[in-house]
Amino acid sequence: MLLSFFEHLSKKISKALIQFLALSLCIAFPAQALFVSPPKDPMPLIKEIFPEQTKISDKVAATEGDPLIWTIYKGEEVIGYAFETNDLAKIPAYSGEPVNMLVAINPEGVYLGAKVLEHHEPIILAGIPESKLHEFTEQYDGLGVKDRLKVGGNKTEGIVHIDGLSGATVTVMVMNVAIVKSATQVARSLGIISASQEIIQPMGTIYPDVYEKADWTTLTGDGSIRKLYLNRKTVDEAFVGTEAEHVDEASAEQKQDMFAEIYFAQVNIPTIGRNLLGDTEYEYLMSNLKEGEHALALMGTGYSFKGSGYVRGAIFDRIQVLQNGEAFAFRDLDHSRLPDIYVDGAPRFNERSIFIIREHHEFNPASDWQLELLVRRQTGPLDSIFTSFKADYHTLDKYVDRPPVIMPEPELTLAQQVWKEKNSEVIILAILMVILLASLFFQDILVRHPTFMHNFRHLFLIITVVFIGWSWGGQLSIVNVFTFLQAFMSDFSWDLFLLDPVIFMLWGAAAVTMLLWGRAVYCGWLCPFGALQELINVFARYIKIPQFELPWAVHERLWAVKYLILLGLFGLSMESLATAEQFAEVEPFKTTFLLKFDREWPFIIYAVALLAINVVNRKFFCRYLCPLGAALSTSNSVRLFSWLRRRPECGQPCKTCAKECEIQAINPDGEINMRECHYCLDCQVTYFNEEKCPPLKKLARKKQKFKETEIPAVNVA
Repeated sequence: MLLSFFEHLSKKISKALIQFLALSLCIAFPAQALFVSPPKDPMPLIKEIFPEQTKISDKVAATEGDPLIWTIYKGEEVIGYAFETNDLAKIPAYSGEPVNMLVAINPEGVYLGAKVLEHHEPIILAGIPESKLHEFTEQYDGLGVKDRLKVGGNKTEGIVHIDGLSGATVTVMVMNVAIVKSATQVARSLGIISASQEIIQPMGTIYPDVYEKADWTTLTGDGSIRKLYLNRKTVDEAFVGTEAEHVDEASAEQKQDMFAEIYFAQVNIPTIGRNLLGDTEYEYLMSNLKEGEHALALMGTGYSFKGSGYVRGAIFDRIQVLQNGEAFAFRDLDHSRLPDIYVDGAPRFNERSIFIIREHHEFNPASDWQLELLVRRQTGPLDSIFTSFKADYHTLDKYVDRPPVIMPEPELTLAQQVWKEKNSEVIILAILMVILLASLFFQDILVRHPTFMHNFRHLFLIITVVFIGWSWGGQLSIVNVFTFLQAFMSDFSWDLFLLDPVIFMLWGAAAVTMLLWGRAVYCGWLCPFGALQELINVFARYIKIPQFELPWAVHERLWAVKYLILLGLFGLSMESLATAEQFAEVEPFKTTFLLKFDREWPFIIYAVALLAINVVNRKFFCRYLCPLGAALSTSNSVRLFSWLRRRPECGQPCKTCAKECEIQAINPDGEINMRECHYCLDCQVTYFNEEKCPPLKKLARKKQKFKETEIPAVNVA
């Protein structure tokens, strides 16, 4: 009769709990929050970023193998480029899916906008307004592709730091890598930046006193003076496929004729300048050069490098110098005529000029540079098409003090960056795990000192709550289990799981301890929410608040609720991980630790209610509702050891440990249910306590009685 009453009561309580959870979820999650961000059409966003645009090309690659990009025009002028990160850097975020973003840059490589097109990050929708994600991407406006960008962290020289997003650290770090990696690929394909820029050549200094007499053959032979040579065939081939293909085209007999021959050199180098200009002209040149300025001599025959259309006050539009991705053009004030060439053996030239590279260009004589010649062909009265030809120049080591190049540090992967950033957390957590493992291995010694044991455990739980939970956000979730299973069934990669070092280490610790001791160690020592519940209950007992425990029949049946929740969430995850994560808010972990109660009131009420129950009942959520605990308890069948000691008298007749177990994990027959045990070791303290354990007390009385009745031995002399 009594048993049937308890069964009926347990069914009523189970039904009420399920209704309460369903109601909480309905209140907590508005309908729109159950969906991840739907894909957005990029075209309206491109028009928003480029309000002055007149034409947007199709999304195509300039050449085979190049990134897919939109080119944006204002009239005939290119004003920018846009691209999707998923086309270039498809990096999984927290949910296991990438965040697809539209990124726009101008022709100089400056970010004009970054917009989220699609994401599968329900952690953001559930806990953080989606607007925060868009505010994060707005930080890129005005930054450059050449900038080294990093989310959060300490201020570092040479690195632009971007504010992170509390509660979505992994997500925004992945977004940053996707934006930077994609933009770098696009900028390199467009020639905005080059791979050589990654190697830094410090500023060099020309040796002012190094001089030796040389003739033209010597200077051209060792590379002091370089040459750009073009024949008619080379130029004609450069215009093939354009409207100017047949304009001024050479006949078959003229193909090998010279089109242009230009010699060029850096004449503020003494050996080159004195031999080429003569002492007087060289001294005059050097007296007019300001600090940081350099002089180039150009001597040409054939196609004019100055051009017949050059006018005073204009720019020389046929030549420029290229160095490290920068282009240096020359104005009339940078130019002077070179009257004579004094070096022996020099040929005659139609044009001879000296051009000054001004200080603001920051020309580096230690770095290689190029002379670029632009060749233009008219296709109409006002229309023309041009192409360019380049020749390299390397300043000889004997002329310049060239400091060693600074090689960039190998680029770290995103996971390596995160682990480096959280180095201190990793070390402290590793130390805590070593201490915990040592305590468990020597538990038989530890439990013989009850006062020390309880103080040690309470201190460890405080560290778990304050550091692992609130400071580091190291709270495992059932969503982590589902993410792992989905990744395992698809294209598995460790990169996704290495993005959060604290979570990864906790899962590693959980896996090891589950193999040795079952789920008990994580739930009893390393789970921040479990630790917080226990500390609340410890304090309540300390101030003598009466406790309430459910009858065993009800308690035993309520164990099933967490397994039902687990099965429901698992089924949802098979259909949609995003939806499963929304309903996984049955775990109050995110509210308590990740967002620190800074969210909508239904979530806060739910989390606070679960914590408040612990004033009268220890670890109510862990015992009856936690899907993560249910998932971990399935490992009990592979547990290798059973290190919790029991005696034949445990359960029959002695029930001391069962009554003292504050989460009721000991069955009436004395057996410890390791699927429910949290390894608090209280039963082991009692096991070794001769003043508390009835079998030990009985044994002690027998020993005492034996001593009282023992006849002393008589020594015979």
